[in-house]
Amino acid sequence: MNTAVKLLSAMRQNPRDWQIAPLQTVARQHGIDWRHDGGSHCVFVSENGRTLPVPAHRPIKPIYIKKFVTFVKEVSCV
Repeated sequence: MNTAVKLLSAMRQNPRDWQIAPLQTVARQHGIDWRHDGGSHCVFVSENGRTLPVPAHRPIKPIYIKKFVTFVKEVSCV
């Protein structure tokens, strides 16, 4: 089991107190591009052009972690 799978599983179980770096690790492992040009949001972009902006403030609110997990699941199944 690699790090990204473990992180994604941990995000599903506990969506609280996450930072942006683990999300970027999971995205990279699942083939999802991201951009964070120093602004307030990190934007994850799938191959089909779908985007998910996530505030880069620490800690990230649980609702954004839940949306990210769903985003990864939908992109990986496509």
